[in-house]
Amino acid sequence: MELIVHRGTQEIGGSCVELKTDKTKVLIDFGMPLVKPDKEPFDAKTLANKSIEELKDLKMLPDIKGLYKNEDKEIDAILISHSHPDHYGLLNYVHPEIPVYMSQGAKELIEISSIFTPNKLDKVNSKIIDSIKSFNIDDIKITPYTVDHSAFDALAFLLEADGKRLFYSGDFRGHGRKSKLFSKIISKPPKNIDCLLMEGSTLGREEQLYKDEIAVQSRIEEILKAADNITFLFTSSQNIDRLVSAYKACLKTDRLFVIDIYTAYVLDRLSSVSKHIPQFDWRNVRVKFYKNQADILAGKVSEKLLYHYNSKKIEMDEINKQRNKILMLARFNSIFPRIIKSINNPAGAKVMFSMWEGYLTDEFKEYCAKTGLVIEQVHSSGHAKPEDLKSFARALNPKVLIPIHTFYADKYKELFDRVKILKDNEPFVV
Repeated sequence: MELIVHRGTQEIGGSCVELKTDKTKVLIDFGMPLVKPDKEPFDAKTLANKSIEELKDLKMLPDIKGLYKNEDKEIDAILISHSHPDHYGLLNYVHPEIPVYMSQGAKELIEISSIFTPNKLDKVNSKIIDSIKSFNIDDIKITPYTVDHSAFDALAFLLEADGKRLFYSGDFRGHGRKSKLFSKIISKPPKNIDCLLMEGSTLGREEQLYKDEIAVQSRIEEILKAADNITFLFTSSQNIDRLVSAYKACLKTDRLFVIDIYTAYVLDRLSSVSKHIPQFDWRNVRVKFYKNQADILAGKVSEKLLYHYNSKKIEMDEINKQRNKILMLARFNSIFPRIIKSINNPAGAKVMFSMWEGYLTDEFKEYCAKTGLVIEQVHSSGHAKPEDLKSFARALNPKVLIPIHTFYADKYKELFDRVKILKDNEPFVV
């Protein structure tokens, strides 16, 4: 069994691993880069109007024979670990007959992103897989494991072929609302692992402000109890753990959680996967309508949904009347300044920035300072802390550990045993 990490040995994002036997070739993840070679942010717009061959020449697409639409199919399957674009974002270019295996939650979120964001995804040949239920792609046996991550319904994979066992961690952590999944795999790990491909996103970063999701919820509660003005929460609408934390905090403090149409739709779609995810019609939840989101939902999904969500609609007059009792989900776009202008005396309102600090731009800081908004970072990482990475590696006890999804592969040898650092596109026989 041979593996090639086409991208990810020296960077976070753009994950793509090829695993092959004499008979079978599969890819694990096919993500869009997060950064360019100079570490500056990657702009997805640079992909536009370029052919597959041009994108290969520019190193934006990995040179994998038989993967793309303009080629004879030679890749037997693609496994997608979760619904973050740096793990699935290049699927538009793959041959339409290649089956793409993912969890139900990942499929729902990927489809939603394609509806609401500029990065449209063509229909893929998706196949739904369930945790711990093994399946075969020819002579490769695959067992998915649901893991704790900021992406809902994320998976790791055990792949077995040629008498060897490879474990791909995907992105994971041990401190989210599904931390029991981490504890379970640590207490009962898969045995006899020949090769572990393990992420290391947090290596080289400062220690996070909040140790876990429960600590984040507690701080949200404290802020809401002390609030004498509207409070804003900046977080991804697809970070379900964070939305649950916010909702629970609102219930405990008797505040209203105001979400937008997009978020209502995300939660609505995921109700088919889990009945424990808050919904737009639950107690203490209200929906703020924005025209662009309403137009997208009506035009691309169903106008009936707007009438459905309308039962919990909230207008700015009510928001102003109850502004000290409101936690409002927001993001820094053209809508946010309009909201602030509609708030009576917004000065002193708190903005809980509940995302990776790299997204906290100077532009946003300057805007908040100018308008009198007070920013506080209230966040816990979607990735495993170094101590949890150590526990994970000890539990799986691989014969070789290969760094992936990290900018600090060189730090692995300081922390773990039997490390093999690869370069992108370097073949490795398991």
